[in-house]
Amino acid sequence: MKVKKRNWKKYALEFASIFVAVVSAFALNNWNDHRVNKDSEQKILSEIKNSLQIDVHDFKVNVYGNNKSLKADTMFRGLLKGEDISQDSIAIYYIILFRDYIPIINRSAYESLKANNLKTVTNDSLRIQIIALYDYHYSIIEKLEYEVPEMKSYKNYFARINTLLHPFMEFDQAGNLKKFNGLETLGKDKKKEILSYLWRIKNNRIFKLRKYDQIIAVMKKLEQRIAKELKK
Repeated sequence: MKVKKRNWKKYALEFASIFVAVVSAFALNNWNDHRVNKDSEQKILSEIKNSLQIDVHDFKVNVYGNNKSLKADTMFRGLLKGEDISQDSIAIYYIILFRDYIPIINRSAYESLKANNLKTVTNDSLRIQIIALYDYHYSIIEKLEYEVPEMKSYKNYFARINTLLHPFMEFDQAGNLKKFNGLETLGKDKKKEILSYLWRIKNNRIFKLRKYDQIIAVMKKLEQRIAKELKK
């Protein structure tokens, strides 16, 4: 009887040891999985944060460019009105008057997140913010710059305006545009036609600038949110 009792205690002790070992191994495995998942999340969030910093810089360059183009618009309106406008940089301003600014968006980190699993980002609201930026907000500015025909300044208006202005262009010996002469003789109807094109270009730029400002605000907010998440 004593032998059986000792055997029972022995088996109970062995079972308890095995149970503790299994539970410990399971807990350790879960801890390792959690650590790996957390490391993956931290890595992808860091990459998205870095991409955002690059994209914000690129968007700001486009904002600067569009504002310079609006300055060119003001200059040419002044010339058409007969104002005394310095033409030292007229060739540059004539180029940027029609320039379109294309956003180059770095999507590699987001595409990596989608390929692995969007739920790698465990915070639901943060994950929704990321998806909204890349799949909604970015698509707005891309469609405006790439796809909407009426937003193409050069394609739609350069040839039309250049046809009306080229008789008044003066070039240096190297063939570079030096200045515009005699615009006061340009007919009233032709001036109106040019002003109608400039009006359209200007309104399109102002509309795009509003969108750039809105999206930059979203980008900065997301960048700050990710930075906060990375500190946890």
